[in-house]
Amino acid sequence: MLRGRFGDDPQPDLGNASGGRKMEQTLAYGFLILTIGIFGYIGYRATEGKEIEVDEYLAARGSQTSVRVALSLFASGMGVWILFGPSEVGYWGGFWDVMGYAVSAATPFLLLAYVGPRIRASLPEGITLADYVRARLGRPMQMYVGIISILYMFTFLFAEFTAIGKASIILGGLDPLIPMILIAIATAGYTALGGLPASLATDRIQALMVITLLTGLGILLMMQVFGDGIGVWVDQAKAINPEDEWSIGSMSYMDSFASGLALVIAITAAEMFSQGNWQRTYASESPEALQRGALIASAMVFPLVLIMGILGTVVAGRGAPMFGDVYDPSAAFFILISDAGTLILILFLVLAVALVCSSADTLLNAITASVTRDLSDGRMKLSHARIATIGMMPVAVYLATGPTVFGFTFDATSVFGIFLFADLLAAATVAPVLLTLWNRITSQGALAGAISGFLGVIIYGTYTENFMKGIEYIYKPLNEYGLANLNVFLSALIASTLVTILVSITTGSEPSDPENKTPETIVLTE
Repeated sequence: MLRGRFGDDPQPDLGNASGGRKMEQTLAYGFLILTIGIFGYIGYRATEGKEIEVDEYLAARGSQTSVRVALSLFASGMGVWILFGPSEVGYWGGFWDVMGYAVSAATPFLLLAYVGPRIRASLPEGITLADYVRARLGRPMQMYVGIISILYMFTFLFAEFTAIGKASIILGGLDPLIPMILIAIATAGYTALGGLPASLATDRIQALMVITLLTGLGILLMMQVFGDGIGVWVDQAKAINPEDEWSIGSMSYMDSFASGLALVIAITAAEMFSQGNWQRTYASESPEALQRGALIASAMVFPLVLIMGILGTVVAGRGAPMFGDVYDPSAAFFILISDAGTLILILFLVLAVALVCSSADTLLNAITASVTRDLSDGRMKLSHARIATIGMMPVAVYLATGPTVFGFTFDATSVFGIFLFADLLAAATVAPVLLTLWNRITSQGALAGAISGFLGVIIYGTYTENFMKGIEYIYKPLNEYGLANLNVFLSALIASTLVTILVSITTGSEPSDPENKTPETIVLTE
């Protein structure tokens, strides 16, 4: 979910810059290991000595109260991206970019609150969204949705490792590979052993830790605000960047509505294919618990992302974000704490570790669920699922180091590009999938709609420029400023919606009832 500006500016290597006083590395490594060890122990104890059945491993069905659902959704959704993404968006954009990013973080949970209970009622034994898709649209569409989900979630996973490596450099001057490897070993270990129950158990502790740390650190930041004078910070948030011509970064700039709305559409569509949310749909003890939990999570996420975005505009008002001689807008937030003492930096490092662990274990288990249910058609043994969970981590860590594979470099720019490509796939598919909740939608209509989403993008590009530009928009849906192109995403969303409805009306002689359609029995063997 690291979404900033996508352009030609080089992404600098921070080296050992910390932007201020660095905590002693020995102390930093000690707290790093201690925090990871605590989460590993909690995850291990959650299922120690228990014989976990397949359904419990992937769904933990009916086990979570509304409060636990809320904490789990909050923890799993709030990765370490929260320390980078919103402030970078705030640095580049204006009011609507900041607001759009905050709304896009909350809307997936709002949709889950109202769509989740209906899908759960339609398919009580499901686990992933693609299970429901199979019941309504058939096996090929299930595989397609599964592939979109895995592409998005795996990109999110190695982006999280990229971010924790960067945070470790800034906060403690650490070798970024060490926290990546330690977190990978711990989260893969307890997730492979305990599945979703282990992830849910750690989510609760991680959520409480994140809330406590953010509250304490927020109080300290407010003390700094009042110390400098609240009027100074307000003026900086409203000011246009005096040094960086690419950065608007002003809360008084109101002309970024299009890019802000593009963020809402792109991220909301993509998050609908994050299977961790759907696993928690079935893990909740009742539809009411799911709805309450999702609404609480949405209410928790929105103000946090909004505040982090506003802080990015404060940084923009001060000028270009420099750490010594290094220019790095993605780390804009860290400028505000660059002069903090060792204790504060330690707390931020602990916070970063908690954030990445909470999202990594969710993504691991969700990808495993998609592979076993959606791609292998339930034929993968549980032992093989555990191997797949562990096997993903070395690949994610390797990609997070920024290698060049077949001429493609996995740097921050390319990760954002992969995210946007996955977002467009989701935007072209989300309406046909969710419209199947209306019993007049047919499988022919939904399939035609998904395909038409891409045709809509090509038609838009051809109309505005030429056919090749339309093709390019599919894998690079950007405007001239390197931001998500609202018109491209709207073209995909509108075309897929209209064609789904029109073809369904044409081909559907009788309304279909998703509640009376069940998928073929899917058995995941021990």
